[in-house]
Amino acid sequence: MEELIYLDHAATTPVHPRVREAMMPYISDYYGNPETLYSAGVTASEAVEDARGKVAALINCDPSEIYFTSGGTESDNWAIKGTAFARRDKGRHIITSSIEHHAVLVPCQFLEKEGFDVTYLPVDSDGLVNPDDVKKAIRKDTILVSIMHANNEVGTIEPVGEIGRITREAGVPFHVDAVQTVGNYPVDVREMGCEMLALSAHKLYGPKGVGAMYLRRGTRIVQLMHGGGQEKGKRAGTHNVPGIVGLGKAAEVAMEEMEPAMERDAKLRDRLIDGISERITGTRLNGHREKRLPNNVNVCVERVEGEAMLLSLDMKGISCSSGSACTTGSLDPSHVLLALGVPVEVTHGSLRFTLGRLTSEDHINHVLDVLPGIVEKLRRMSPV
Repeated sequence: MEELIYLDHAATTPVHPRVREAMMPYISDYYGNPETLYSAGVTASEAVEDARGKVAALINCDPSEIYFTSGGTESDNWAIKGTAFARRDKGRHIITSSIEHHAVLVPCQFLEKEGFDVTYLPVDSDGLVNPDDVKKAIRKDTILVSIMHANNEVGTIEPVGEIGRITREAGVPFHVDAVQTVGNYPVDVREMGCEMLALSAHKLYGPKGVGAMYLRRGTRIVQLMHGGGQEKGKRAGTHNVPGIVGLGKAAEVAMEEMEPAMERDAKLRDRLIDGISERITGTRLNGHREKRLPNNVNVCVERVEGEAMLLSLDMKGISCSSGSACTTGSLDPSHVLLALGVPVEVTHGSLRFTLGRLTSEDHINHVLDVLPGIVEKLRRMSPV
């Protein structure tokens, strides 16, 4: 059987062996509910708090400002809806960008139906939000700004630190979707100047179904999940102890391995970008060439359908994507690529390769060996 070359780490990552090892006792032996007072519950509660401290250390905040959730989508929804309903007496205007993940865009669209006004800022051809546009868009009734740290499709890293200084001066809460960066790229909530930040375990070699939100102490927000009094009364629901332990261990491992991983990935990323450009005519790199995630390669190949390339690559043992994992299967063109000004007919030929801890130079060489032939064959078959 041909070796699987997995190049879709922006969609999800395999669980790190050290993370899996840390989780196993809390699946089999230490299964107590952390809200109970007897010893089994205390053991679970101590594990949850230990993980909280590790996540806080990764993003430079106090452990009391970390709230565990089911993942990035819940954290984004909580930040946006929770802030909107907590501050609607102050105003009903929200600012975000046109290239946000659907976990941000769809809640904003929901709030528009509830009487809120949302400004969707444009981006330039590299996918960058202009901080001046944020400053100009802020009004007296603005109650939230939400801008992602790095785009999940094209990998562009946004100037969130500069935006955070603008929102802080204006007294407007700032939310950052950092699902693609936490554990893979340096994140410091103090430097960002944000009040809220979303992260997800399965993007940093942790398990699926668990994430967290950083909520700066004193930030006004209403609950999204109602029920019991877990997470200091702000997020109801029995703790997913094995998942939380896994997130904590993934955060700990990330602090140890992130810097060399970024350096390794950036070299392989650049090799893949340059190789595709040199070997295949009619290609376009999407996203900023330098201000991008170290592991992200997103290209459009003219006169070829992305889905056809994906299936052909899969037959060669290579897994990648044609955009966000949350929209795979949709016939609609990528809203991110359209916002960058990519023509509609070209957006359908997009490929996203996102590298990971086990990606090797041999893997990149194999992609560069097989992709040109796939494109040539598909172009010959195309009626265009």
